[in-house]
Parts: sequence; C-alpha cells; structure tokens
Amino acid sequence: MSETYTDAVLRASKLLGGNAALARAIGVKPPTVQQWVNGERPVPPKRCVAIEKLTNGTVSRKSLRPSDWAECWPDLAQALPAEQGT
Repeated sequence: MSETYTDAVLRASKLLGGNAALARAIGVKPPTVQQWVNGERPVPPKRCVAIEKLTNGTVSRKSLRPSDWAECWPDLAQALPAEQGT
C-alpha cells in the first residue's frame, strides 16, 4: 500500500515532535497541521518545501503532493528522466 499525503504529514509530525512542533517549525498554527493530517486540505507547496528541508528529505515534496507534484515543481519532473538513466 502506498503512502498517502496524510501519512506523509503524520510522519513529518512524528519526526519533528508532534503537530505543534511541526507547526512552529514551518510558521503555521497547529490546527492547520491537524487539517493536513485529517486530509481536510492539502499542504501548500511552500510548506512542502519547508517540511522536506526540516526532515532532511525523509518526507519529500513528492510524498506531500503526490497528485500534482510535477505541476508544483516542474524542475523535479524534468530532472526525473536523467536520474533514471544513471
């Protein structure tokens, strides 16, 4: 079973010490993180980048926006074929 974006947010939250700690680290309120965990709203692209950096890539932008990451970060989508060839 593949990880959903809500699973990815929850994993980031656990890595950083909970929803409140994640919220503080990226400059949002804890209820916002809870909405992401509950799947009520997606993580904004700007916050995805911050979460990826804070987790040292353990939780990636792609896992936080699985359905539209290539639209949010076309540079990653363009780099993908080159990475596969190496």
